[in-house]
Amino acid sequence: MQLGDLLQRIEPLRCDGDPGMEIQGLYYDSRQVQPGGLFFALRGVDADGHRFIGSALRAGAVAVVAEDESFVPPGVPRAIVADGREAMSRAAAAFYGDPTAGVPLIGITGTNGKTTTSYLIEAIMEAAGMPAAVLGTVNYRFRDLTFPAPNTTPESVDLQKTLRELVDAGAASIVMEVSSHALEQRRVDGCCFDVGVFTNLTRDHLDYHLTMDAYLASKARLFNQLLSVTPGKPRRRAAVNGDDPYGPAIAAGAACPVLTYGMGAEAGVRAVNARFSVNGITGVLVTPAGETPFRSAMLGRFNLYNILAAATACSALDIPLESIRRGIEGHRRVPGRLERVDNDRGITVLVDYAHTGDALENVLRTLREVATARIITLFGCGGDRDPGKRPIMGGIAAGMSDLAVVTSDNPRTEDPDAIIAQIRDGIVPLGLREYRPGELAGGFTEQGFVVCASRRDAIRLAAAAARPGDILLLAGKGHEDYQIIGRVKHHFDDREAAAAAFR
Repeated sequence: MQLGDLLQRIEPLRCDGDPGMEIQGLYYDSRQVQPGGLFFALRGVDADGHRFIGSALRAGAVAVVAEDESFVPPGVPRAIVADGREAMSRAAAAFYGDPTAGVPLIGITGTNGKTTTSYLIEAIMEAAGMPAAVLGTVNYRFRDLTFPAPNTTPESVDLQKTLRELVDAGAASIVMEVSSHALEQRRVDGCCFDVGVFTNLTRDHLDYHLTMDAYLASKARLFNQLLSVTPGKPRRRAAVNGDDPYGPAIAAGAACPVLTYGMGAEAGVRAVNARFSVNGITGVLVTPAGETPFRSAMLGRFNLYNILAAATACSALDIPLESIRRGIEGHRRVPGRLERVDNDRGITVLVDYAHTGDALENVLRTLREVATARIITLFGCGGDRDPGKRPIMGGIAAGMSDLAVVTSDNPRTEDPDAIIAQIRDGIVPLGLREYRPGELAGGFTEQGFVVCASRRDAIRLAAAAARPGDILLLAGKGHEDYQIIGRVKHHFDDREAAAAAFR
């Protein structure tokens, strides 16, 4: 693509260089630059890309996009911009031929429920004959084509390249989880959204956003900026959880028409006569297009909200109600979301990604509604992340379980024992018995908690303490097949560790 065509999309403050110059690729990492590339010097948390402009030029970059002109050597073609990430996002969309311009694109944001909602929408779109590509926390995929997901929402160059490959592979629609980091860092500014979904907002990522107001503002960008009606996408819509405390603020600021969902009569999409059991959810789905009874194998009220979110997004796209029902009923499993681990001891073992206080509380409330015996919850908290949620999660896990097993999640560069000590701060005030690991080999008789820093040993300990009829919840890591200790990623999968513990 010619440099001049890219610059038209970027709209730089200043630029020089031959507009007819051919650009062979876009790069933001100087170590990846290939000859003929356009290098974007981005300011990051740990490094400033301006300091790597020389390395990029030596690797073959023929032009540079930067915020600070003083770092660009004389004579090098350049474009000076106010926001390098926004410029890169728009340039990437142009370079890869605007892959989302011609297909319906649904973006899902919120603290919890994004992944499950994306799987539900995928099932509905398949039922409607509009097979969807999905980009999210688990992976980026379309039918047999799968890419690993290093981030929920990748950097804009990687995102647009992946989107182009998925659309070229035949995807007739796209469903994308949109993280707050991606919105804050303008990674999705080159995407042409048709529908934005807001699931909920609870405490998370405050190590990055610092305040809930800042966290909310990053989520709101999807609705108040990226869903503005354009000639290419004239029927943009927002699907908003009206029952969430932050839902009204999202709806009020939206740049497009809003369709709400929830349990109240005022919601545009709602469920009536909902029933919950160990076998799933039943009810009647009410939408602007009519009503239909439905049945789902998923568990709990929080999953009913995920069902409503998916139904609302698809209603906004005028997907037939019958396709919505068939998609909901045909959906069976989301990796690491209340995923069962089979065993021959009569214990219900569930692996779930719940890693915030709100998510953990929702899962435990659901399990309490269907439990016939005791609930054992194993969890930890990630290192180098918001420490404020650690005592909160400790209190929730211990207070809502018969036994809480406190262990490591991804400690990263923090001391696992220090993380556990902060979790204990939320448990000790409850006055529960603290067991020693050796006491649990024969089970337990009263509500309490135990500490075991090794996650593998903790899973074995929880399995040994469980009895037939109990529910064992392994929370926090879900689909992840690794554990980050220090800066090293080790293979570790809760599902594999649980299966081994029950052999």
